[in-house]
This record gives sequence, structure tokens and C-alpha cells, in this order.
Amino acid sequence: MVTSSAPGKVYLFGEHAVVYGEPAVPCAVEQRARVTAERQAAGLSVHTADLTLDGFTVEYSGDATGQPDIDVSDSLVEAAMGYVNEAVEQARDAADTPAAGFEVTIESDIPLGAGLGSSAAVAVAAIDAATRELGVELSREELADRAYRVEHTVQDGQASRADTFCSTMGGAVRVEGEDCRVAEAPELPFVIGYDGGAGDTGALVSEVRDLRSSYDFAADTVGAIGDIVRRGEQALSEGDVSEVGRLMNFNHGLLSALGVSSRSLDAMVWAARDAGALGAKLTGAGGGGCMVALDETPETAAALDYTPGCERSFRAELDTDGVRTEDGKGSGGHT
Repeated sequence: MVTSSAPGKVYLFGEHAVVYGEPAVPCAVEQRARVTAERQAAGLSVHTADLTLDGFTVEYSGDATGQPDIDVSDSLVEAAMGYVNEAVEQARDAADTPAAGFEVTIESDIPLGAGLGSSAAVAVAAIDAATRELGVELSREELADRAYRVEHTVQDGQASRADTFCSTMGGAVRVEGEDCRVAEAPELPFVIGYDGGAGDTGALVSEVRDLRSSYDFAADTVGAIGDIVRRGEQALSEGDVSEVGRLMNFNHGLLSALGVSSRSLDAMVWAARDAGALGAKLTGAGGGGCMVALDETPETAAALDYTPGCERSFRAELDTDGVRTEDGKGSGGHT
């Protein structure tokens, strides 16, 4: 039996645009998904808790056709199951044991569909735990690649490498197409606001794709987000947190123009800015879920707590560990 964990993430800049080859800079945060894999004779049994918005428990055998009776959209439930199934398939392939059976247990601090990278963290941790249970230790690079394949399959070819690479490596990373690397970043005072909801990543990505193909100015907007990322990289390397915040504000405006924000996300973003945050924006696919602000004072968190539509706010530290086994060892022979 092996337990591995991987962190969630927030985007400083670049979500949605990264799907079209523009750069993005996500940062791993300390909220984690933990996956335990234990080999069994055959089949796949999955036990999940706290995987979505208010938490639920599902037990199913990987080939079950029924759906659990829970108050979460079918698309989110199907996606949650899909990530686990595909992650186990990747582990079987990596270990060349196509018939290996598993009992998998998932616990997560990261709400599904809220923009904090729950699916990527689950995929990364599941592949790491399952391959180790089969006696195989993957490099971080191969682990990130296989986790990307999971998201690419479940999201019908619309995923980028950003989330899975970030969860695998930890810290701040820079992703542009196939080019994935660790990025420089100063200490960043993250404050996260959560509206208690979730967006459907696949549907939101499809909507942006349709908009981009229908309107030249929408395609220009996606390109402008890429320009913001490049300016943001320079600000990060110079340790200019104020400039990072200003660019986050620009990024949120462009994401709103693409239609992926929401009333609650906008309310939290403006509450944070009014409280003195250096910058604030939605994080992830949008449509509901989380926003992220930069503020080292307690003012933004206090303002969010009094903002209608904000279910809770919390501080988050940059998590430099990436994926790890629960004995504290790094994955893939890297530290």
C-alpha cells in the first residue's frame, strides 16, 4: 500500500490562453490531494471523500455504468471518476501490468472544479501511488507527462500541460505548449476566496474555443493574455510583486471579456482590490469557484469574509514540494 499526495495550484496568469500555445504561470499551493493505492487481485475499487464541493463518498468498480445519487452535476462526477480510471490505466501501462487490480482511496483538500487544480493533483498522486505499488518509480518528467495524458483524455483533447506539471514539480512553473519549466518567483502573499461553487472546465474551455473561432477580437484577447504572461515573468524574476498584482488585474479583465468569470468571482475580485490587494483575479477555468489575490495584510481576507457570495477565504502558501509520498520523500528521484 502506497500513499502519495500532490498539491493544487492557482494561476498567476494565463489560464485558457495556455490551451492555444500561449504561456501560463501557475503556482502550487499547500492544499493537497492524497491517494492511496493498494494492489488487489483484479478490477478497480475507488473510495472518495471530500473530492467535490461539499464532499461525497463514492464506491464503484471502474466499469460501473450507474451514477451515485449526489447533489453534484453529472459532468463533474463523470470527470472525477474518469481521472481516477485513466490514472490507473497510465500506472498499469508504465509498469507493463495491464491486468493489475487496485483499491484506491482518495482524500482531498481541493474542491473539484473550483480552479485549484483538483483533477491534476488527483491524477498525479494516483499515478505516483499506483506505479510505486507496482514497484515502478517514475521520473517527475514522465509522471507529469502521464498525468497530462489523463487530463487530455478526460477533457477531450482540450487540456494543457500546466496543471499537471505544476502539481508534479511544485513551486511556480512556466508552461508554453510542450515547453515546461520551473520558474523564478518571490514569496507571494496569496489569499484565496471561494464561492462554494464550481465551473465545468470542459464546457468553459469549449465556449472559449467557439468564441475564439467566431470573433477575431476574441482571438486577439487570448493573445493579449499571453503578452501579460510574458510581462509577468519579467516582474516575477525581478521580485516586483506590485507589478505582478497589476498584471493579474489586467488578466482578470480579459478573462471576463471571454465570458468565463461570474457574478460571485467578480464580487470577490473587486472586494479584494477595494481592500488594498496588489492584484486579484479568478483562477482556473472560471464560471464559479475560486479567485486569488495578493495581500500580505489581513484586509483582503476580512473583506472577502463579508462579501456576499464568498463562502470562505483562506491564506495559501507556495508549496515547493510537488508530488511526494506520505513518508515525506520526493517523487521520481528528485527533491
